[in-house]
Amino acid sequence: MMWRCPLCLAPTSELYHCDQRPQCVRHYYQCATCALVFVPPPWHLSADEEKAHYDRHENSPLDAGYRRFLGRLLTPLNEKLFPGARGLDFGSGPGPTLSLMFEEAGHPMAIYDPFYAPDTSVLNDRYDFITATEVVEHLSAPGEVLAMLASRLPPGGYLGLMTKRVKDPTAFARWHYIQDPTHVVFFSESTFRWWARENGFAVEFPGPDTVIMQKH
Repeated sequence: MMWRCPLCLAPTSELYHCDQRPQCVRHYYQCATCALVFVPPPWHLSADEEKAHYDRHENSPLDAGYRRFLGRLLTPLNEKLFPGARGLDFGSGPGPTLSLMFEEAGHPMAIYDPFYAPDTSVLNDRYDFITATEVVEHLSAPGEVLAMLASRLPPGGYLGLMTKRVKDPTAFARWHYIQDPTHVVFFSESTFRWWARENGFAVEFPGPDTVIMQKH
């Protein structure tokens, strides 16, 4: 069976992996156009189930290890920003931390999260940079969301993302990342390059799970 890609909306996709482990029987398809690997809607959690999963997260701005983890995006992105650049942390989660770290670096921040900071008015503003850490893999409609975020940036603005990247089918079958039932889309470097090219962004990869894109 073929499914429409949730990133580029192409109608052609092929089965990439079938997970038969107990309590995690899911199918994963790969888009023939943009190479996104995705879980079709029949295997998605409900909104209540998804939030219950996130409620178990214990991330905190007081956790030095969590700050080091987020620093993998903050450090290379902060080096590109002008003083006082205004940002949005999209998908800030139950314990907003990256936004506080950017504020400590002198950048005023807004936050948005559909479950924990659901004020959609912040999505109507313009920002010099937008971050989304460990967010895009949860999106059932990544194409729609990324297009919206891109529209909130001026030319020269930055979109900084953190998500682990697909390598190959063999590694994917053993990958711990697919065991999380809230992870439904999986980007590779080639997928990010495709999206950047199609949407007018330059792209670079400062780390194995970070990507920074600048709007032309």
